Amino acid sequence: MQMRDTFIKPMHPEGKRFVAAFAVVALILFVIWEPLGWIGVGLTIWCYYFFRDPERVVPDAPGLVVSPADGVVSLIERAVPPPELGLSDTPLMRVSVFMSVFNCHINRAPVAGRVTRVAYKPGKFLNASLDKASEDNERNSLILEMEDGRTLGVTQIAGLVARRILCFTEDGAPLRRGERFGLIRFGSRLDVYLPEGVEPEVALGQTMIAGESVIARLDGPAS
Repeated sequence: MQMRDTFIKPMHPEGKRFVAAFAVVALILFVIWEPLGWIGVGLTIWCYYFFRDPERVVPDAPGLVVSPADGVVSLIERAVPPPELGLSDTPLMRVSVFMSVFNCHINRAPVAGRVTRVAYKPGKFLNASLDKASEDNERNSLILEMEDGRTLGVTQIAGLVARRILCFTEDGAPLRRGERFGLIRFGSRLDVYLPEGVEPEVALGQTMIAGESVIARLDGPAS
């Protein structure tokens, strides 16, 4: 790895028009007043890093559930999955990862499996760190069916600043563990609904790396 790879990350194509718009505004600000122009440059760089899409080293050990998002674990609790998924009327263990506007916002599949449902629901734009955001906010949910027949739910939730949820997959599509399946802009949350009997192995406030950090093991804790 070269030194520049540490600082310069690939950018998701979705970000190109936003970075271009920020750059144009920066040029206009330079014309108005140079100090404003440099502020515009800083915001353009931030926009570029918001849409960064770095490669991740996905663990290949069997039975792992990895984080679908960069950020911090904001909630660990039992909760009923979104009704539109039809997963369960009884609470399942939910792990929520909150993404600030400084996190990478590419979303990745927690497990390998086949997408059996994609369900979008419009809603509010409350602070995504709040518990009620799972019920009230705009969201997009997936069900992943694994080889052993068990299912796992993952929900993209819009936040206070976020106004757009993107999903790159569809019903019937296979996903590899750690594969990109979506993106949310700007600031949001991902909820993972674990299969019955699976317990999380993370703590509140723990930092997660999408596609790399393990949040649970399907066959129980490591010995």
